[in-house]
Amino acid sequence: MLLVNIKELVGIEEEGRLMKCGAEMSEIGRIKNAFLLTRGKKIVDYGPMDSPECKRYLSENRRIVDVSGSLVMPCFCDSHTHLVYANSRELEFVDKIRGLSYEEIAKRGGGILNSAKATAAATEDELYETAMERLNEIMHYGTGAVEIKSGYGLTTESELKLLRVIRRLKENSPLTIKSNFLGAHGIPMEYRGHQEDYVDLVINEMIPLVASEDLADFIDVFCDKGFFTCEDTERILMAGIKYGMRPKIHANEMAVSGGVQVGVKYGAISVDHLEQMGQAEIECLKGSETMPTILPGCAFFLNLPLSPAREMIKNGLPVAMASDFNPGTSPSGNMQLVLSMASIRYRLTPEEGLNATTLNTAYAMGVSDELGSITRGKIANLIITQPMTQLEYMPYYYGANKVAKVILNGKMM
Repeated sequence: MLLVNIKELVGIEEEGRLMKCGAEMSEIGRIKNAFLLTRGKKIVDYGPMDSPECKRYLSENRRIVDVSGSLVMPCFCDSHTHLVYANSRELEFVDKIRGLSYEEIAKRGGGILNSAKATAAATEDELYETAMERLNEIMHYGTGAVEIKSGYGLTTESELKLLRVIRRLKENSPLTIKSNFLGAHGIPMEYRGHQEDYVDLVINEMIPLVASEDLADFIDVFCDKGFFTCEDTERILMAGIKYGMRPKIHANEMAVSGGVQVGVKYGAISVDHLEQMGQAEIECLKGSETMPTILPGCAFFLNLPLSPAREMIKNGLPVAMASDFNPGTSPSGNMQLVLSMASIRYRLTPEEGLNATTLNTAYAMGVSDELGSITRGKIANLIITQPMTQLEYMPYYYGANKVAKVILNGKMM
């Protein structure tokens, strides 16, 4: 497939970088009046329309797609979602409006425990069908790769059910999908006051069974105030690593929990949330291979403090931004909205925001060698936008779907 008359090709990365850090985040390769050639699943070539290469490709009678007036950019990579769930939680939304905090709702059996109860009652087919609808929705908003966590099970049976649904989604969706075992997402009511017993259940029963069916790419823990301690988190991560799962961590959403430090210590590919961050956490992340990942939708929905994205970039860190798509704290998987919030709320430039939602989130999923940028040899996961002036229009014109077509694995969807 030969895309021609591209108004602007954006998100080009020719230096082989798997992430962009600090000042690099403002660097975005761009070509005006461009072409892009795919073959099979891969990007083969790109460049100016008036180049000799483009003229040769045009003469070879390939499948030619004229995208005059449109931008072409990498698909979004959403490295943090919980999109397999059984019920919405709009009544808790009303409770929040009336002044109850997330912690207060959780303590009375709401929040994650609410979703766990509904998950236990749902069949695997029901969970699969609703999750596939959500995948199709986010695909049409420009997401081409997504990480999906379990965590709404909190029993061995239900956690395995969720992970088997994710495996079915991997097998049947055109999106690139990574699975994450988050058995340590909340503490079941019957384990309150002796949560170490639930940690034992996760380590001694859940993790071996998850590994025996090869159901998870990552192991995750909600290391935060009112949830799992640093000691709990270390025990669970060590058990997951033993079975070949790379760590990720929910950290510092409610308080400065020590989760960032634990994540770096155990080589977590990312630490996510980070609404509560100090200089000690920033210093800890310097020089590590751990991607700090901000979830703007969660902070927006819960009215939480904003993670200090500009300070992190100033200190030379990379920043990724994902949706946190889930029924309780971020009921949206729209990465175009995340891109807008990156600029509006966190003061990232459009170039920084694009890197934060494509290449750096691809890194946080472990797929930036194949996705996240316009690079020869990478998989052709591409957005063709509605006609627009330039990249800056994407975060500026928030609320509308600005995607005309999506190409996944070299196929027009």
